[in-house]
Amino acid sequence: MNASQNPAKPTVPPGTKPNPLGSRLPPRKALGLFALLFLVNYLLMRFLFPGEQPVTVPYTEFRQQVAAGNVTALYSRGTTIEGRFKQPVTWPTPEEVKQAGQPPRPTTLDRRLLPPPRTSAYFNTELPAFFDRGLEDFLIRHGVEISAVPIQQGGLWTTLLYFGPALLIIGFYVWMYRRAAQGGGVGGMGGMFGIGRSKAKRYDAGDPANRITFNDVAGIDEAEAELVEIVDFLKAPDKYTRLGGTAPKGVLLIGSPGTGKTLLAKAVAGEAGVPFFSMSAAEFVEMIVGVGAARVRDLFKQARESAPAIIFIDEIDAIGRARGGIAFGGGHSEQEQTLQQILTEMDGFSGREGIIVLAATNTPDVLDRALLRPGRFDRRVVVNLPDKAGREAILRVHVRKVPLAGDVRLEELAQATPGFSGADLQNLVNEAALLAARRNEAAVAHKDFLDALEKIVLGPERPLLLSPQDRERIAYHEGGHAILGLVVPGADPVHRVSIVPRGQALGVTYQRPQTDRYNYPEAYLRARIIGMLGGRAAEEVVYGTRTTGAENDIEQATQLARSMVTRWGMSDAVGMVQLAPRENRFLGTAAGVGGDKPFSEQTAALVDAEVQRIIQGCHEEAQRRLREHRPALDALVRALLNQETLSEEEILRVTGLPPAPQLEGAPLRQGT
Repeated sequence: MNASQNPAKPTVPPGTKPNPLGSRLPPRKALGLFALLFLVNYLLMRFLFPGEQPVTVPYTEFRQQVAAGNVTALYSRGTTIEGRFKQPVTWPTPEEVKQAGQPPRPTTLDRRLLPPPRTSAYFNTELPAFFDRGLEDFLIRHGVEISAVPIQQGGLWTTLLYFGPALLIIGFYVWMYRRAAQGGGVGGMGGMFGIGRSKAKRYDAGDPANRITFNDVAGIDEAEAELVEIVDFLKAPDKYTRLGGTAPKGVLLIGSPGTGKTLLAKAVAGEAGVPFFSMSAAEFVEMIVGVGAARVRDLFKQARESAPAIIFIDEIDAIGRARGGIAFGGGHSEQEQTLQQILTEMDGFSGREGIIVLAATNTPDVLDRALLRPGRFDRRVVVNLPDKAGREAILRVHVRKVPLAGDVRLEELAQATPGFSGADLQNLVNEAALLAARRNEAAVAHKDFLDALEKIVLGPERPLLLSPQDRERIAYHEGGHAILGLVVPGADPVHRVSIVPRGQALGVTYQRPQTDRYNYPEAYLRARIIGMLGGRAAEEVVYGTRTTGAENDIEQATQLARSMVTRWGMSDAVGMVQLAPRENRFLGTAAGVGGDKPFSEQTAALVDAEVQRIIQGCHEEAQRRLREHRPALDALVRALLNQETLSEEEILRVTGLPPAPQLEGAPLRQGT
């Protein structure tokens, strides 16, 4: 246990009485404050909850209540009797009788002459001068308890009501300041409640259950190679410091979600054999100002005590955004204070201490420039999505503990999952294993992986009852996509076609490229648009009418055509001018901030005309090719209506068409 977790107790000078509440408040002042709190609590409760006041009844009424068995206990002091009724009795007080100008009467007195009576379970009365000596026997016969002490009203509940709130406040006060004394020097409200402490999770490399090495990381070899030097420095720092050099203070991991940034950071710690402190950036910030900075200080303090060590801050953009924006809490927001503390801490240690800060983000463009300057995050490592070979390696890592059938082809699965991250591939293996278990299989087969892939991409099957006419129209729609994927040069090969409703789609045609590609020719993009419009074109060729089933196809085609005009300069009329913000390559969203169009209305009209020209030309080409291959389309539709789902080999056999001449590209998912 480190010093921040078990702070040393402060020494007390000889002859000084220790203060259990800490050194923030002297004992005499604390006792005076407590006494004042008790007094205020008692007076306030007496004012707000005065309790049940006894009523004064005549002696004759008292005897009648005893005879009726309604008196449970009494206490006598001289000629005064105080007692308690079983059932509350309504009777005016002496003041009310005096105000009415009437003498006390028994229960039959005329209530109309008196003020509103009071009801109470407690009473008092006065013994007359001719005191009846047989009263004691009379009381005992009727089961009345004669007490030697005054009768308490309310008992324990009254005591808790009068003094309970004060006791709770004092107890909270004592607990709060004891927590402050144990807070490791974190002051303010954060120290009192312990929320100024770091919530970082510590992973020790010595624990085999938690140790992760580079053998557990696959598919990101380039990023792994960048971090080998960091591991070497943590293992042998003297090798680099003997010539005056210092290790990088910080390494920023940049990549799409699920690419393995956190796993890579743990692998660095596991390879180096040093403690690993992991914390999300969102855990620094609380509603109390100053807590984030306190947690940053405590985190770096723990790391220094365990050096050499690695600090990993996930999603650092939550606190590392560029300063200068408008904050609801004022100019110096909690996020900015936390960021400034991180900047200070990273300046406060040298590379010789053996502490390296790793951070991960999906949006490097929004980070503060001071965070990215040399001396803080010296290196930036981009963790890209895995390529085909990387996906196959990742699949092999995740199927280590999964029994596989003999027909499983991981290379084919890797080829069928372009754009999948490591987390997506792990989910694919898990879904396939669950599906095989649901089918009572002894091992996971290749079909289980394909069905799991369809479920992940398109969603689970929906048990819709479609009419024969709707099923036929959906089959022609998906058949149009599939036929164009076979006859249009440059189109991606058709991997699977189905008319089983899944998710929001009534059918789907899944196309995949032969290899990964990072540069797209204009011919390939036009081939994709032609394939997207194949469903609408097939409906028009066969039925001569249109349906709403092409909504998603039209949306994708429009976005692709607009990007060709506004981003990639593929329109001679518009030219090579950027008219749209680039996308965040790690999140797939626009990096620019929305606002007014950075071009004139004439340019906007020209862009719209060019987008319409591209889409219209691709639509006409789709109709022409479907008319030419109408027999193959009809044969494919008959097979779909019979089997509902066809694989690539079955599609080629049914249509009799060879695969289209290939222009390697990116995956295409189309659905109605």
